[in-house]
Amino acid sequence: MNKILFIVAGLVLSYTSFSQTYKDGKLYLNQDGSQFLKMTLLNQVWLRHNENNPGSTTNGFDKSSTTDIGIRRLRLQLFGQITDRTYIYLQIGENNFNALSDRKQGFFIHDAIGEYAVVKNKLSLGGGLTGWSGLARFAAPSVGGQLGVDAPLYQQTTNDVTDQFLRKLSIYAKGKLGSFDYRVALSDPMAIQKSSGFNAATALTKNSNFATTPPKFQTQGYFQYQFWDKESNMNPYTVGTYYGSKKIFNIGAGFIYQPDAMWHLADNGRDTLKTAMTLLAVDAFYDAPINKEKGTALSAYLALSDYNFGKNYIRESGPLNPSTGNANASVLNGAGNNAPLYGTGQTVYGQVGYKMANSMLGKAGTLMPYVSVQYSDYEKLADPMVFYDAGINWLFTGHTSKLTLAYQSRPVYTSNSAGEYHSTDRKGGIIMQYQVFFN
Repeated sequence: MNKILFIVAGLVLSYTSFSQTYKDGKLYLNQDGSQFLKMTLLNQVWLRHNENNPGSTTNGFDKSSTTDIGIRRLRLQLFGQITDRTYIYLQIGENNFNALSDRKQGFFIHDAIGEYAVVKNKLSLGGGLTGWSGLARFAAPSVGGQLGVDAPLYQQTTNDVTDQFLRKLSIYAKGKLGSFDYRVALSDPMAIQKSSGFNAATALTKNSNFATTPPKFQTQGYFQYQFWDKESNMNPYTVGTYYGSKKIFNIGAGFIYQPDAMWHLADNGRDTLKTAMTLLAVDAFYDAPINKEKGTALSAYLALSDYNFGKNYIRESGPLNPSTGNANASVLNGAGNNAPLYGTGQTVYGQVGYKMANSMLGKAGTLMPYVSVQYSDYEKLADPMVFYDAGINWLFTGHTSKLTLAYQSRPVYTSNSAGEYHSTDRKGGIIMQYQVFFN
């Protein structure tokens, strides 16, 4: 009997000790909680019907539309303040896994950084594979905290071209000086030869592309003035909405610059011309409650950008692409749900969402409709590129558990006899995403 009592007492003491050191998802390493480790998990699953671009094929077979299931994002984060000034951050996961993907492809590293606080809160220095980068708010979005099914992808300007899913090999500085929040970084671009779909035979044409010569370092920064509540800058990733739990109004500006990053053939077809990559942006973010008692809130974001990738640069992208090829050479978009989201030119982007009252659906949560529009005037396109996304979030438990139904519409560009690319059609897709986020 005494032995049983001793064991029970030991278990009670162990549980009491654990409950004092583990709280709010953090494992505390000291008494005051200033040193800790934390783990998060995220999974986003899509059920989708997509109208494919004209000429799209799947493994050689014509496919005008696709209904599919896929994992858009899967993430595991581990990070912590392990001494008063030392911080470590690791993120692994995978993206865009569907029935066409290589099986057992495994996780890959998204982030791996170490950071030291030189002057606490005001100046921290770090390095590694990281999302600390420049340009705009959603150049490094918090994928679990977005307003819709995707952040504005065009702000991830070199995604998987000279970086690893927007993460770059960098050294960086970041901090807050009162209401002024800043981040600057020096990055070593990854080899273009290792990017997906690289073709040495088409790397140098009269239209600008990333040069295959050894790249020079990239400099970048993003600077915000935060008028009301201050946002955390523990990690680089920015939230799309706080559902009214904070009162945020920020204005920001940023840049990315890399000398001799791009090249193209001169008009004579012989000489090679190199140009810098110069990307500029300004933006504003608003997220605040309308009626605190009811829980209603408004979220809004506006960004203006000027991208110079060189003469006539254009790049297509399609998340979780449901096709493997395109048999119609006149279609600029390429396969599946690709759209020319990136290019040399100017872009205006906006998104807005309205969170309804907390009690709207009782214990079943509430709703938050949203709409976003990207309007791009790209040099290579004869007509503006207009991409929009409209949907509604069913918030079971905020970002922790939510179901999103969205409709996305994109233009299709085809070439005419003069070699000009005009918008000749539009295609769309209906996406249902379920997100579970342990944070």
